[in-house]
Amino acid sequence: MACANAPWSEENFSCSICLDVFSSPVSTPCGHNFCRTCITKYWDEQVKYKCPVCNELFNTRPDLRVNILFSEMVDRFGTSVRVKEQPCVEPAEVPCDVCTGTQLKAVKSCLVCFISYCRTHLEPHQRVTVLKKHRLVEPMDRLEDRMCKIHDRLLELFCQTEQVCVCQYCTETDHKSHPVVPLKEEYEVKTAQLGKIESEVQQMIQERKNNIQEIKDTVKRSKADADREIADGVQVLTALMRCIEKCQDDLNQMVKERLKSTEKQAEDLIKELEQEIEDLTNRSSEVKQLSHTKDHLHFLQAFRSLKDPPPTRDWTTVEVRPPSYVGTLRRSLDQLEETLNMEMKKLCGAAELKRVQQYEVDVTLDPDTAHPNLILSQDGRQVHHVDVVKELSENSKRFTYHVYVLTRLSFSSGRFYFEVQVKDKTSWRLGVARESIKRIGKIIVTPETGYWTLYFDKDRLVFRDNPAVRLPLRADLQKVGVFVDYDEGLVSFYDVAARVHIFSATGCTFSEPVYPFLSPCLHEGGRNSAPLIISPVNQTD
Repeated sequence: MACANAPWSEENFSCSICLDVFSSPVSTPCGHNFCRTCITKYWDEQVKYKCPVCNELFNTRPDLRVNILFSEMVDRFGTSVRVKEQPCVEPAEVPCDVCTGTQLKAVKSCLVCFISYCRTHLEPHQRVTVLKKHRLVEPMDRLEDRMCKIHDRLLELFCQTEQVCVCQYCTETDHKSHPVVPLKEEYEVKTAQLGKIESEVQQMIQERKNNIQEIKDTVKRSKADADREIADGVQVLTALMRCIEKCQDDLNQMVKERLKSTEKQAEDLIKELEQEIEDLTNRSSEVKQLSHTKDHLHFLQAFRSLKDPPPTRDWTTVEVRPPSYVGTLRRSLDQLEETLNMEMKKLCGAAELKRVQQYEVDVTLDPDTAHPNLILSQDGRQVHHVDVVKELSENSKRFTYHVYVLTRLSFSSGRFYFEVQVKDKTSWRLGVARESIKRIGKIIVTPETGYWTLYFDKDRLVFRDNPAVRLPLRADLQKVGVFVDYDEGLVSFYDVAARVHIFSATGCTFSEPVYPFLSPCLHEGGRNSAPLIISPVNQTD
């Protein structure tokens, strides 16, 4: 007798036709078992009825019988095998609502039962005739949310008027006059819109990433600027401290020299006095010695030599005056202040110019704005005045009275810097101007009218304002740098060769684009014929 606990393999429960675990197993008269569907289909295709295993022939199509015990064993084995083969539910997956204990992954959801089934528990829906009529869909979570709260029917339609999901009964009541479409149709429409939304969202994300990068770059630049400012500050302050130390050394040296001179004078006088004392002491000794002589002849002969005293200075008019130090420290500090001011202008101007030169822009002159008496070079970087008036077409951008010209490029934010060579010129004007400036007829050039300019004329240098700001005239001014911080409202001018700051206009109002502005002024019979030249920046100057 076989052991009751003998293991049974899948081969013992496999149909010899489909080679799978029996499904609805039946037995033939010869005692072999097959799936009902497999043996039925097999005999439908045969002329004679025989057993696929032992080839026993049957005169008539045999009646298939169910071996109840074997069928139950197959069910148990099949269930065991299917459970082992099915995966357990993972997070974000739909679980089987029927499973107890370990929940398996659902393979279908029934929209009639409102239950999700794993492969094992779905089997009745594939076998029972009534259940086969149920609508099965891909696994769905929270099926109760797919029911209409009013009519307890499946939400299968979409109301385009109120943009809500509705059931069939809703279209006959509250949404009767509203256009409705199947969920799938609206899903496709919304999916298409989703692509656009996703594109917009991605664009917004990218913009914000760009903003983050810009902020990081700004912080990075700020740190670099801060480090550079500290380094420049250390350099300037170190130089100033050297000036102070030199001032102190000079003061000490001057006081010591005065003291030394007084000490030398006193020393010389003391030596002279000591010499006279020595001479007088010797005379006193001679006098005393002679006073003790009793020889009348010798006394009279010796007395004659005492008649002329040794030469001495009239010391009543001689004095040693101590040196006066009144005002010495003040004069030294005045000199130090002057030196420090000059040194600060030089050092700070050089450091500042180096920073603003980093904002160099490449600009060229716009011939459409140039006065007819101005000649521009082919590369648009030079301009000078001539007497010959060119025949030019009318242009609202052109200056008609003053010999002015603007650049092609304008600026409406940020910072920019350019340099103009003014060498060998007796007069010139340059700076920046806003776009809406007056260009026809006589023009008053001030910040109020949209011009921020520096003007040079032989022996004077001014910033044109109302009133004009007279500036110290620097000898041999050859190249002028112009820096604009649009957002801060700042226009600054620099002597590039001397590397010093000339003047800054602050609190400027820029509400529109501004253009670099040049005027070579009249040529004055050839005395001022040299051109203004927009020059490349050389930070090693």
